[in-house]
Amino acid sequence: MHGFLWSLHKDHHHKNHNSWWERNDLFFVFYAAVSMIFFMSHDPITFWMGEAIGFGILAYGIAYFIVHDIFIHQRFKLFRNANHWYARGVRRAHKIHHKHLKKDKGECYGMLIVPFKYFKK
Repeated sequence: MHGFLWSLHKDHHHKNHNSWWERNDLFFVFYAAVSMIFFMSHDPITFWMGEAIGFGILAYGIAYFIVHDIFIHQRFKLFRNANHWYARGVRRAHKIHHKHLKKDKGECYGMLIVPFKYFKK
């Protein structure tokens, strides 16, 4: 997202757009299509791992949507009152990630496995 696909992701870091939809949301469409292709390509004899790969991509997409869009960015008003030490660390790490508006200086926040420094007070 911060490499050659920055053109899709950069509007996610700049909040000056007027739409609820971001170009960054095209990643959901892309990964859903890839996941479906793997599910449909699954064959117990010739391509037995297609189902597992499709499920892995689907699981990542669901985790990304729940953690990143719902929990961190509050695109849907759920989990607003989560005040657990882990929840605070994830939100703090992502806030630092968004501190830089250019692709090169953004700090990796780990999504689910957040560096320990963000859990310190």
